[in-house]
Parts: sequence; structure tokens; C-alpha cells
Amino acid sequence: MKRSVLTLAMAFAVASATALGASPAAAWNCPVQIKSAEDTIKKAEAMKLTPEGRDLIDKAKKLVAEAKEHHSNARTKVEHANAMWKAKAAQAQAESAAAIATP
Repeated sequence: MKRSVLTLAMAFAVASATALGASPAAAWNCPVQIKSAEDTIKKAEAMKLTPEGRDLIDKAKKLVAEAKEHHSNARTKVEHANAMWKAKAAQAQAESAAAIATP
């Protein structure tokens, strides 16, 4: 009985790992990440930004432009990864700008 439960648990673990591991290609959703960063930038721009906040927004816009360039020229997973991390960094910059803005 213990052996069959252990076997079943191991089979479930392998199936879960396979299901999770089978979708890395679907994880390259650069356009979704870029759109999310752009939306966050727009929301932050609608706020009363401090000079530091405006600098963060400018940096975020540059990162979005770089992310778009990386995505459009991507030939490998690493290039897509670069596009995604730049889009995420842009979103973080915009969120930081919003956090220090006056509502």
C-alpha cells in the first residue's frame, strides 16, 4: 500500500513537472509584459510627479523602447528574456515614480 501511494505521488510529481516544463515557449510573452509596462507608465504620468518621478518615467520609457527592440530582433530565448526583463524593469521604474508622486 505504501509503495503504491509513493508511486502515485512520484507519478503526479513527474506529470506536474512535465506540464510546467512543457510551457516555457508560452512564457515568452514579451508583448504582454511591454503592454503592462506602458499601462503602468500612463497611470504614473496621470499623477502629479516629482522631478525624481519624471526622471524615473523617462528611464522607464527608454527601457520599454529597448524591450520592444529586443523583442522585434529576438532570435533566441535569451534575447526574449532580455526583452522581458527590460519591460519588467520599466514597469518597476513607473511603479516607483507613482509611489513617490502626489495623488
